[in-house]
Amino acid sequence: MIIRLGYVAMSTVVKNASPSKTMTVTNFSKLLDREAAIRKLERLGAENLHNTLRLLRHNRAHDIMVFRFSSRFIPLIGHEMLADWDPIPTLSAEFEELGAYAKQAGMRVSFHPDHFTVLSTPKEDVLQKSILDLERHNAMLNVMGLGPEAMCNIHVGGSYGDKKKAAKRFIQNFSTLRPEIQKRITLENDDKTFNALETLEIAETVGAPMVLDVHHHAVNNEGEDAAELWPRIQQTWTNGLPPKIHVSSPKSENDPRSHADYVEAGPLLVFLRAIAPVTPKLDIMIEAKMKDEALFRLMEDFKLEEGIVVLDQASIQL
Repeated sequence: MIIRLGYVAMSTVVKNASPSKTMTVTNFSKLLDREAAIRKLERLGAENLHNTLRLLRHNRAHDIMVFRFSSRFIPLIGHEMLADWDPIPTLSAEFEELGAYAKQAGMRVSFHPDHFTVLSTPKEDVLQKSILDLERHNAMLNVMGLGPEAMCNIHVGGSYGDKKKAAKRFIQNFSTLRPEIQKRITLENDDKTFNALETLEIAETVGAPMVLDVHHHAVNNEGEDAAELWPRIQQTWTNGLPPKIHVSSPKSENDPRSHADYVEAGPLLVFLRAIAPVTPKLDIMIEAKMKDEALFRLMEDFKLEEGIVVLDQASIQL
């Protein structure tokens, strides 16, 4: 099994390269010249995109081919007081440069829209805002020149007192999305509500690939073994991409759901060795607090393990 490692959104190694510099609603409201305030938001967006390009260059230098973009490239986009503002065309040159670099380097990039983007909601206004958010993510990927291989990962959402009804709502609402948006979506199990088996059943129903979060599964399951679920999860990946999983380690015994700074290699390897015989390729998104530093440390830990061949700075063969 060939495994590539990636990390999320920002680097703890590259300094002064935040991809999500922002402006508060309060500060925006204080600016008397609305057009000048909007131009300032667009300048911040351009800076965030430039910093993300710096991160991609850093990743390429370290053979990191899997990366999640920040969903906060453009400050306040989607806010109700800026409903008539579409900054994506204004920033098209920056987006195009970013996408061209990712494609030229052969990187797998993705988004993970925020937790308020939920398709299981019973509230029509929340649903419409969620759909608009998915449309914005899709528009950013389109202007980058990236096809359906660049995906948006979401959770099923809340149960709202009746998990079966919430699951049915998700399936129904998913079916109303434009096909282009549907093809962008992956589904991930969460740590409190929809567990891996429940998420898998929904993913199979709507035809979306499933991203298994191994940490979430450890704290939210009904006794199912992740490795036993894996063949079904792998079969949801029908779009030609290697399946992807999320990994992190518990912060502490008292706080098992929060993410630690780094990833413990031992528990992860138990799962990886179990699925290796049936999995040719796998991409791993590291969700540890120390970002790329956690990736580099995990690679060092892998070097000490038997049966692992290091392929480059961010991939191994197991």
